[in-house]
Amino acid sequence: MKLFKTTQGTVIGYREAFYRTGADWDELVCDAQPRQRALDWIGRSGETADPLGDLGKLLPPIGRQEVWASGVTYLRSRSARMEESRDAGGGTFYDRVYEAERPELFFKAAPYRVVGHGGQVRIRKDSAWNVPEPELTLLLSPKGTITGYTIGNDMSSRSIEGENPLYLPQAKSYNGSTALGPCIYLPEEPLPAETEIQIAIFRQGKEAFGGQVPISQIKRQFDELASWLYRELSFPYGCLLMTGTGIVPPNEFTLRAGDEIRITIPPVGTLVNTVAPA
Repeated sequence: MKLFKTTQGTVIGYREAFYRTGADWDELVCDAQPRQRALDWIGRSGETADPLGDLGKLLPPIGRQEVWASGVTYLRSRSARMEESRDAGGGTFYDRVYEAERPELFFKAAPYRVVGHGGQVRIRKDSAWNVPEPELTLLLSPKGTITGYTIGNDMSSRSIEGENPLYLPQAKSYNGSTALGPCIYLPEEPLPAETEIQIAIFRQGKEAFGGQVPISQIKRQFDELASWLYRELSFPYGCLLMTGTGIVPPNEFTLRAGDEIRITIPPVGTLVNTVAPA
């Protein structure tokens, strides 16, 4: 089951049919059992629509939730961060956090800065080395339980973060740095370990970079990341937590205006964004 947010309200995709509902987005996603709540709304709604394209523009699947992110949760991310920060003397920071008990967690975006499926992401004008980071993103309830999933694009400035690890907020949080979508996926069971995250970046119609990684390669458990995030923070409207990336383009690659980024997690769908002109 998938929840889509459109200009016409909440839409539930279930067994090939799409149901328009009058459900308040935050009420639905913050429910302790949003899947069951969605099924209840389907039962009340006699209106269906198919296909999804007839339902209006897709908005990012977020209401009043904050977006947080996890860092250095995959071995490839650890290696990339060590490479980019070595000259600044910060290379060992990432090796140590990868092995530490406490994970790296940071604030990524307020909801009004999040871009949806089909929207434009940005690269900073003061950054020379930029990449997308494809990430499975958790929907967390106000109590911190994992109730759903979406796809996240954690746009990152490797040149700024590599200059000094203390510049992480500037490398990660800016206008157009966060994309989510195309929906919230509400499965009956947690995603299996073989679930794969895939990315393809197209430049002038040709694939410039591609990669994939199973979520089994993550070092930390999803429940563990959620537990650390909620340890001293409250989220009355729930939270969306990006879980880190295991796919990093080679060092000679940087995004350009006009590039198309396609991130796919098969059970969830595909999030497509283009890089805005500078």
